[in-house]
Amino acid sequence: MFNLGAFKLNSRRAAAFGALAIGAVAFSGAASAAPLQLFPFIIEPPAAYAPPAMQSAPSEDEDATAELPARLKRQIVSYPTREAPGTVIIDTPNTYLYYVLGGGQAIRYGIGVGRDGFTWSGVQSITRKAEWPDWTPPPEMIARQPYLPRQMAGGPGNPLGARAMYLGGTVYRIHGTNAPQTIGTHVSSGCIRLTNQDVSDLYSRVNVGAKVIVLPMDRRAENAPGKRG
Repeated sequence: MFNLGAFKLNSRRAAAFGALAIGAVAFSGAASAAPLQLFPFIIEPPAAYAPPAMQSAPSEDEDATAELPARLKRQIVSYPTREAPGTVIIDTPNTYLYYVLGGGQAIRYGIGVGRDGFTWSGVQSITRKAEWPDWTPPPEMIARQPYLPRQMAGGPGNPLGARAMYLGGTVYRIHGTNAPQTIGTHVSSGCIRLTNQDVSDLYSRVNVGAKVIVLPMDRRAENAPGKRG
């Protein structure tokens, strides 16, 4: 026989248990959110790095949906130059990377470059290429930012992104980023960053040994076209 009194009692117990469970979840959520306030730092503002617990994990192609301004989207442009096809030219002040195709054309990519005091210029070559590279911050960066990890395995949460191309014997790289919103800005410690989709495209074209020309902040490549878009 159905016992209405027992049902009412059990219903009260279930309601009380549910309230406690909801409270526990709310408390747990608040507790798990609290540590986020303890880590406001980033390597290279804005949002160049955050501890893994704070990061989303974009896939190699996920940042394809990031809406870049028209001028920063990958495109073939007119680019008269005496440099051989396969050369990479970094237009630092305009945040462009040109991959020379020859015949007066180049592929232009939007990039992020060094912030104030961290830009550099010169001629280097690609000495190594890596997919989903590990990240080992150089001693100079550790000295400035001692909270950084000493080493981070490659993967979607790694600040170097999907691909890296190492420049000579320097600490600088052309690499991807898990912060596509920083493209077009002066944000890094001297490395050149592209979206993961763009760096994967460039990686497929550039050979080890390729020449890389990094222009200073106060000039652009000879005969380089002006800004578009």
